[in-house]
Amino acid sequence: MASVLVVEDDQFVRSALIRHLTEASHTVRSVGTALEALREVAHVRFDVVILDLGLPDLDGSEALKMLRGITDVPVIIATARDDEAEIVRLLNDGADDYLTKPFSVEHLSARMAAVLRRSRAAGEAPPSSVLRVGGLTVDPLRRQAELDGVRLDLTRREFDLLAFLAGRPGVVVPRKELLAEVWQQSYGDDQTIDVHLSWLRRKLGETAADPRYLHTLRGVGVKLEPPR
Repeated sequence: MASVLVVEDDQFVRSALIRHLTEASHTVRSVGTALEALREVAHVRFDVVILDLGLPDLDGSEALKMLRGITDVPVIIATARDDEAEIVRLLNDGADDYLTKPFSVEHLSARMAAVLRRSRAAGEAPPSSVLRVGGLTVDPLRRQAELDGVRLDLTRREFDLLAFLAGRPGVVVPRKELLAEVWQQSYGDDQTIDVHLSWLRRKLGETAADPRYLHTLRGVGVKLEPPR
């Protein structure tokens, strides 16, 4: 059972989501505007937020940025928009997943289950010791990472990806393994991995064209190794 905030202004869609989630034994609160959503997450701890983009007071993409400023709660975007560039922007801005309307309740349930598994796994303190790769230090227990002594400001997913790769320095990790271990998904789009790798590279001060730590082998996978 999870605590879910539904942010949706369409009353029909909102009622259907509330009914389905309640029948699945989740605790559900719902609002119809971005400002109400911000007030809710500021005062109530949720396990996941389902966020519509077409809100009456503020576009959902802007609401997402504001949510990320006050909480790291997993956010699933529910949108009728299917523009690839916008989806990439949403992932870059901190969305954990997205669904394109119309979607089935089974599809929503599967995406929610995957997001909740990742979130709960990330909240468990792993027993592993501090990982060091060149000037990069990753502490899984404290969920902190530093580069050359400077603390890195990473999202939950960025940290999970970095820690997983840092635990296998110099090893090429297939994308399917990254999806399974970091995203807890048996299938998915490579775009999700590429977006998070791009975001992580920026924070490590590198690019795909001029990598220092993160190296992509086309058609094979990704590896993390110290600069030479």
